Amino acid sequence: MSDYLKHGRIAGGIVSTPDLDAALADYQGRLGLELAEQGTIAADLAASWGCPGSAGARFAALRPLSGAHCFIRLVEAPLPADFVPTRTYGWAAFELTVKDVFGWPDRLAGSGFEVVGPPKVLEGLPYFIPMQVIGRGREMIYLNEVAENTPTSDLPKAGSLTDHIFITILATPDREASLRWFEAALKLDVSTSYTLAYSMINKAFGLSSDYRTTITMVQKGRLPIVEVDDYPAEATVRQGDPGKLPPGNALVTLAVDDLDALDVAFIAPPVHREGPLYGGRRAATVRGVAGELIELLEIGR
Repeated sequence: MSDYLKHGRIAGGIVSTPDLDAALADYQGRLGLELAEQGTIAADLAASWGCPGSAGARFAALRPLSGAHCFIRLVEAPLPADFVPTRTYGWAAFELTVKDVFGWPDRLAGSGFEVVGPPKVLEGLPYFIPMQVIGRGREMIYLNEVAENTPTSDLPKAGSLTDHIFITILATPDREASLRWFEAALKLDVSTSYTLAYSMINKAFGLSSDYRTTITMVQKGRLPIVEVDDYPAEATVRQGDPGKLPPGNALVTLAVDDLDALDVAFIAPPVHREGPLYGGRRAATVRGVAGELIELLEIGR
């Protein structure tokens, strides 16, 4: 385990994708991530996620060239024909810290990534410049160039052209309930709230461009972790094979000091796991208020 890991740090995210080879070409060849591991999902790992139907699925794990201990795992899975990103509860996006955000549209031209939000400075948020892309599995990826820290959080500048996931976005039917759960169950801190015109949400639901959404940051001290978003009443539960990983942005792995100290219900008991992400540490998975899958990687024992 590297010094990068501390309680609450994002250690990875899983993307469900219909074509692993093509997605690997996108993430490795275009985003510039390094292949760390590939194979098939073990049955006990799939069961620990509550997704036994994902056993045997092909996967590839990638990490940034910066050396940060954060892995994007691409897992091959059928893509439901009716799945539309940013309209359902669960993990809505992974935010990566990058360099030269204004150069990314050209770098991704002709790839499997569709630019749905070109780089722009956000109203009232001068701390980073984001852009948004959708991948082959209709996963949402934000590429954010950090400009400065916020008054309440430290934002990481990229150490490589594409670096680690530094924020995950959660769509929830009850923002306050989700915030209470992160605070009580995972020993994280509720931080700043913002109300803003959120173009991705407004486009997805056909809302006016000035419709405003409230979002709240979940942190550990000044470490940002999860952005919890209010979603319109039209949002629905994410559909898919109930025995497999959800489509799109499927699961997030968070580092925690001590699994036994958490007030959570594990899908399966913690076990030691091997591989670049786990490093022999114990891991177990829980579900949050929005039904989101959160794999917890124990780092303090």
